[in-house]
Amino acid sequence: MAIRQGLLALLSQGPRYGYQLRAEFEASTGATWPLNIGQVYTTLSRMERDGLVAPGEQDDQGRVVYTITEAGRAEMERWFGTPVAQSDRPRDELVIKLAMAVTAAADVRPVIQAQRVATMRTLQELTRAKRASAEGPAQRLVLDSMIFQAEAEQRWLDHCEAVLTASPQTQERQS
Repeated sequence: MAIRQGLLALLSQGPRYGYQLRAEFEASTGATWPLNIGQVYTTLSRMERDGLVAPGEQDDQGRVVYTITEAGRAEMERWFGTPVAQSDRPRDELVIKLAMAVTAAADVRPVIQAQRVATMRTLQELTRAKRASAEGPAQRLVLDSMIFQAEAEQRWLDHCEAVLTASPQTQERQS
């Protein structure tokens, strides 16, 4: 997700200043994507340059409050209406690691087991966080997504182990 579009979504709810945007972004994403305040202000400057937001007057504490423009709303709506392509997601280091371990004729079982333990630990932490969460539906959806991804990773690791166990090349290496 682009920070730019996330900030536009928050600004669509009303005017905000930088620190508010940072706090609400982190709360909305379940603190899974912490933002540096410098990122927020750099992004706001670029969005102002591009006509997506407009700065208002400073408040009594010297903070500039930003509002979304019509062009910003159109950009946000375009983002909401565009599916995220698989190729737009970051590459999966675990997939690369396992592929390279198989290519290098390494014993992949300990790699899979170490990842399985780490993923299970993550799944338990996410489940506890979900139970303890008093936040709204946005944070719950983020946590649910992370839980489903961890569960899918566990299933994929089981699949990898089964495929590698059944593979004649893997059996030869283990002999």
